[in-house]
Amino acid sequence: MPVVELAAVTKTYENKVAVHNLSLLIEPGQMFGLLGPNGAGKTSSIRMMMGITVPDSGKVSLFGKPFDRKSLNRVGYLPEERGLYRKMKVVDQLVFFGELHGISPQESRRRATDWAKRIEIADSLNMKTEELSKGMQQKIQFIASLLHDPDLIVMDEPFSGLDPVNATLLERTLIELKEQGKAIIFSTHRMDQVEKLCDTICLINKGEAVLSGKMREIKSRYERNRVIVEFEGDASFLKSAEIAEARNFSGHAEIRLLPQGNAQKLLHEASAVATIYRFEVIEPSLEEIFIQTVGGKSDA
Repeated sequence: MPVVELAAVTKTYENKVAVHNLSLLIEPGQMFGLLGPNGAGKTSSIRMMMGITVPDSGKVSLFGKPFDRKSLNRVGYLPEERGLYRKMKVVDQLVFFGELHGISPQESRRRATDWAKRIEIADSLNMKTEELSKGMQQKIQFIASLLHDPDLIVMDEPFSGLDPVNATLLERTLIELKEQGKAIIFSTHRMDQVEKLCDTICLINKGEAVLSGKMREIKSRYERNRVIVEFEGDASFLKSAEIAEARNFSGHAEIRLLPQGNAQKLLHEASAVATIYRFEVIEPSLEEIFIQTVGGKSDA
């Protein structure tokens, strides 16, 4: 049974079509990436899932039933905008958020403390929000969205403001929640995180789904014509006739071969003039697929 289903939903604001005829399914235990450039309709789609707005046409279902606000008791939502009280102590507002979901103050405090230890922010529980960095505030909002143990977790730009260490901490936590059977949907501009975490994606552009499906299946459609080379020495091989495009970052080269480019010939040319530490033929990254799809290119 799908946790979320959007069936041909459309949403228009005045003369702007934000979402047009969008359909998607999200299953239990699935990490789902909702992607797209700014203004593509990602947040509008999430708001319809959450009942913040209502589609002009089409249907939204949660947990196998037509949308009902009672279903939101099983949903955790981390919005892109900050939603914390600046003058209030962190632990007090987490208890408050727990009570809004029907959890007792004592249980809310226990859960807040456990989560704070888990994501390494326990020392900040008695501080005011305004005393915390942007990244720390994001971790507090992350806890607030999970206190009531939701079955569906919706996160809009969850890694905003986080340094690499804390981003990795949240990634691990999301993977653990997925393994518990939670359905997780998140919208982000961080293609590297989507590529690592998501089973399934939907790429939206101008309100419409332009690419969707399982990550592995999508990537398998593209030719393995990318090469990563780490080397020391002469970089003249990057002008090879086998190469369509090459970028050299101080001994780390990212190469796109011509349609008939021969990777073995390129390796021979490279090893003749430089010391090669790594030579790997790979499929295009999700970021490349994203740019190609949204930009209308067809040279992958």
